[in-house]
Amino acid sequence: MSAAETFRSRHRHIPVRILSADPALPYAKPPLSKGYLCGRQPNLDLHSAGWFDRNDIELIRGVTIERIDVGAQEVVTAGGVHHPYWHLLLATGSATVPLKVPGGDLAQPLRTFADAVALKMAARHAETAVVVGGGLIGCEAAACLAGLGVGTTIVAPEAVPLERRFGVDVGERVVKMLSDAGVRFIGSSTVAAVEHTGVVLTTGETVDGDVVVGATGVRPDIRLAAAAGLVTEGGHVVVDEHMRTSARNVYAAGDITLARNVTAGRRVVSEHWRDAAQQGLVAGLTAAGYPASWDMISGFSCEIGKFTLEYRGWSSPDASCRLVDRRDGFSATYHSDGRAVGTLEATASPAS
Repeated sequence: MSAAETFRSRHRHIPVRILSADPALPYAKPPLSKGYLCGRQPNLDLHSAGWFDRNDIELIRGVTIERIDVGAQEVVTAGGVHHPYWHLLLATGSATVPLKVPGGDLAQPLRTFADAVALKMAARHAETAVVVGGGLIGCEAAACLAGLGVGTTIVAPEAVPLERRFGVDVGERVVKMLSDAGVRFIGSSTVAAVEHTGVVLTTGETVDGDVVVGATGVRPDIRLAAAAGLVTEGGHVVVDEHMRTSARNVYAAGDITLARNVTAGRRVVSEHWRDAAQQGLVAGLTAAGYPASWDMISGFSCEIGKFTLEYRGWSSPDASCRLVDRRDGFSATYHSDGRAVGTLEATASPAS
């Protein structure tokens, strides 16, 4: 959407087409595990259907793309329909990592609007829930479910939530945030099976859950890019600071990219909404013939109960953490090789 809007703002009459596998109108994804699941944000659409008509952007929804022919410069969809292109942007995002245990298909994912609707409806009739995974989405979803009056438990293999991303010190404080929100956290535990009544841990312990949510992470969907012969590395599509891939007039943005960031001075992976939107803007400008580079500092926000966590930077798992507690939360600064590489601010809402 960001790329299409940006290109259209520079070229009013060149045809712009969006092909999407999702049957819904383009929507904001961060609120799915925040406001929408909590019942505070019913409308997630980025634009109305009329907006696409007024801006002459053709939106084709619910379509499966079979392949990209970079030589012929065309995209082929299911049924053999050929869509020629002058410039092409790949923004295929990520797919959820399935919970590969017996009964794992009973766990509900939370990635798409359809997922969020299904989970929200299931929560209406649930007394208990289990969230498998202690990452950002898992923590947000668990806090929302607890806020709806559902007795919620997180089960995660790490000792504390968000440990791999932010470290143990921050994770210990997140446990307290979750507890304040009514969420029980079971760390250093692995799910052996999912049943209709909850989950069974490898220790044999059972955790009740009328609803089980699989928040076991995502994997960039680079299948089309790889099949088209684009250069990839570590499961991501390699792009420069202008979002150009190795193929002529083909760009990539969002979760799938290993993109050079001018400010970081290196290629970085960033699987967050703000960065994806900014990369789309850069790709749109580049395709339109305007100078643009990805130079914004990466960042995202997370809501856990009454707390909002704001992160900026590119810290690595081996970065050291300096944490300072405050009355309304805490601050953490991450350092690597003697320089600051990330900051995290956790702040309780004023109403709390």
